[in-house]
Amino acid sequence: MKKTTVTHDNVKKYFYLEALSEESNFQSFKCNISEYTDYLLDDAKRSMNDHIAKTWLLYDLNTGEIAAYMSLIMDAIKLSISEKELHNLNYPFRTIPVMKIAKLAVNSSFSEKYKGLGTFMIESAESYALACNDDYCAARFLTVDADIEHDEGVMAFYEKNGFIPNAELYNKNRKTVSMRKDIYQ
Repeated sequence: MKKTTVTHDNVKKYFYLEALSEESNFQSFKCNISEYTDYLLDDAKRSMNDHIAKTWLLYDLNTGEIAAYMSLIMDAIKLSISEKELHNLNYPFRTIPVMKIAKLAVNSSFSEKYKGLGTFMIESAESYALACNDDYCAARFLTVDADIEHDEGVMAFYEKNGFIPNAELYNKNRKTVSMRKDIYQ
């Protein structure tokens, strides 16, 4: 079966993106990684109500099912001198503000039919970070902790989408790899 590729140009033919609300229904969501399904079903609304994370849901236009979701938070990362030089950041402090993708998951049944859902969600997160920078507060990077414990190919996916590992936060014993994308380069 040929998969449909979802892009910013055609996404509105198939899906719409909406913030999680108390009325959101996502009981049919199922990801290949149970931890990500459990987060949406058990913790996303609590995180929203506690002002810990804002979750965005990508709904199928025809069925109303959730095809993918992401939770965004504000954070900061420490960069080495060489990492700051790479991004032309000549500042005396090491800590740089970021918007972090705390969770990103695609519904298993939709990943069988569509390509590009994860990339679309990352592009949406980047758009939200840029809009936040325009109107409210600053975030130079989009970051993620790539979950290598559950998906060995996840780093390649994020690298394909413009992320690089954070050397300051790299630890071979971790189950995740901290990565960043400069939203201004």
